[in-house]
Amino acid sequence: MRSTLLTSLALSAIVSSIHGGEYNLKLSVGDTAPAWKDLTGTDGKTHSLADFADSPAVLVVFTCNTCPTANDYEDRIEAVKKKYAGKLAVVAINVNTIVGDRLPAMTERATDRKYTYPYLSDPSQKIAKAYGAEYTPEFFVLDKARKVVYMGAMDDKSKASDVRENYLEPAIEAALAGKAAPKGETIARGCRIRWLRESK
Repeated sequence: MRSTLLTSLALSAIVSSIHGGEYNLKLSVGDTAPAWKDLTGTDGKTHSLADFADSPAVLVVFTCNTCPTANDYEDRIEAVKKKYAGKLAVVAINVNTIVGDRLPAMTERATDRKYTYPYLSDPSQKIAKAYGAEYTPEFFVLDKARKVVYMGAMDDKSKASDVRENYLEPAIEAALAGKAAPKGETIARGCRIRWLRESK
C-alpha cells in the first residue's frame, strides 16, 4: 500500500512538471509557445504569431482596458518596446468580453494612448487558456524558436516608482542571447481575467 502511494505521488510530480510550471498550470519554461492566428486588432487587421517570424524575440502581454494595474503598466510596456526596437516584437492580447474590454473600447484606448504595438481581441479566450494566463497584465517572453523563456510579472511592484527588481528585461536579454533567463517564472499580479462561464 505504502509503495503504491509513493509511486502514485512520484508520477503525479512528474506529470505536474511536464504539464505546467511552478505557478503556471499550463506551460513550463522551454515549452513551445501556443500560436494564434486571425485575431482582430485595433488596427482593423487580423494578426497571427507567424506575423513576427523575422523577430529575434516576442513579448506577449495579456492585458485589458478595465484593470487599473494593467493601465499602470502601459508606459512600461511602451518603454520596453522602444528599448528593444528591431529586436523584440511586442503584442498585447485582451480576452475579456465585458463592454469596456470589447474591440471598440480597445480601439479607442489604443488610439488615445498611441500604442505602438498590436492590441488584439480574442473573445473566445482560447489563447489565454492555451498560455495558462490568469491575470492582466501577464507577460510571456518567447525566443527565436518561439520557446517560452519567461512568464509572469514584469517586475516586483505595481507602482513604477517602487520597483526594485525587473524580471522582464533580463529575460528578454537572455532570449536574444539564446540563454536561459535568470528567473524563468514569477507570480503575475493584477486583475483576474474575466473568464466566461463554461457552457454545459
